[in-house]
Amino acid sequence: MEPIRWVENKMPKSEDGRLSIMAVEQVEKARAFHRSFPQYSVTPLARLDGMARYLGLGGLYVKDESYRFGLNAFKVLGGSFAMARYIAGEMGRDVGEMTYDYLTSEAFRREFGQATFFTATDGNHGRGVAWAANKLGQRAVVHMPKGSSRTRFENIAKEGAQVTIEEVNYDECVRMAAAEAAQTPHGVIVQDTAWPGYEEIPAWIMEGYGTMAAECAQQLRECEVNRPTHVFVQAGVGSLAGAVVGYFTNLYPNDPPKFVVMEASAADCLYRGALAADGEPRIVTGDLQTIMAGLACGEPNTLSWDILRNHVSAFLSCPDWVSAKGMRMLGVPVKGDPVVISGESGAVGMGVLDAIMCDDTYKDLREKLELDRFSQVLMFSTEGNTDPMKFRRVIWDGEYPTTTSPQRAY
Repeated sequence: MEPIRWVENKMPKSEDGRLSIMAVEQVEKARAFHRSFPQYSVTPLARLDGMARYLGLGGLYVKDESYRFGLNAFKVLGGSFAMARYIAGEMGRDVGEMTYDYLTSEAFRREFGQATFFTATDGNHGRGVAWAANKLGQRAVVHMPKGSSRTRFENIAKEGAQVTIEEVNYDECVRMAAAEAAQTPHGVIVQDTAWPGYEEIPAWIMEGYGTMAAECAQQLRECEVNRPTHVFVQAGVGSLAGAVVGYFTNLYPNDPPKFVVMEASAADCLYRGALAADGEPRIVTGDLQTIMAGLACGEPNTLSWDILRNHVSAFLSCPDWVSAKGMRMLGVPVKGDPVVISGESGAVGMGVLDAIMCDDTYKDLREKLELDRFSQVLMFSTEGNTDPMKFRRVIWDGEYPTTTSPQRAY
């Protein structure tokens, strides 16, 4: 069985100029926007006390994004807020005026009209952009990479977007969407990856993701946890990871948690950058085939990379069995713990924690991260069951087994 690969972050620090993107006051603007939606509610923070005891941890908390806006994933937080910021900028207004009620009003339609929002996606981000465009009376065009799930395609199409599955990988779909947006009147690309010359909208998307992190911080306090000691967060291009790491670093400037970033081994561009240890990002090319479709991105977000290189303790490259194990553990938890229905890109943290705490292959990593019975660990289940056939093959049929893993009694 292919092992999890890991590297301690020994990269040189930058001037950390991107950390301010995730300033607490900036995230509060995004949270106020999301609260204005009638569909908004705070998603659950599952407290897995039984699992924490089993793993030898002080506490384990999982943010369950399967409840977000009825869309089964967190991604809508970023796309919707970026749309609001873009519209506010076009109108010369403050984003604080861009409430759901205003954006759906006749007055807004007369003043602004319609824009066309282009994006590339494996499913969740595109569905979020399509949903927000639909709710706000805007247009959406969505391109998906080859091998994309038909169910995810149909969920985007149901929101009224123009959607295609292309014969290229995710990063090529991004370039396709950007080129089409540039040729379309009132067209704009809403993508959570950044590159030179395209950084403003990705920064807004990251701020939108901050709503989830801010909810977590409040929910942890309600559980009498003043701060998590460790935060595990998965990465594709790294926008979510940069948002989470940036927000919690700003929230706890004097005593930040230890941050661990996890990627699919087929698309581990951040891990490779950390392995090179020179501070420069790396790119992974090819088909990027992994069950963790939401993490199948080979080119890092340059904004997030700057945050991650300064604040992450370790980067992990994870084979598909890690995610499958996490899906099964969350879906059939220790007795007394709540069930978390977590999809392939959402469950990798659970599989990673199990390996680190239960398999002495990773003893050095466990000791390096100082994970023990006093640790209060936070992770994010970023999607629910968004690909039902794949979910069933993993949970029911035992796809990607881990029978060689060591067994422990509860």
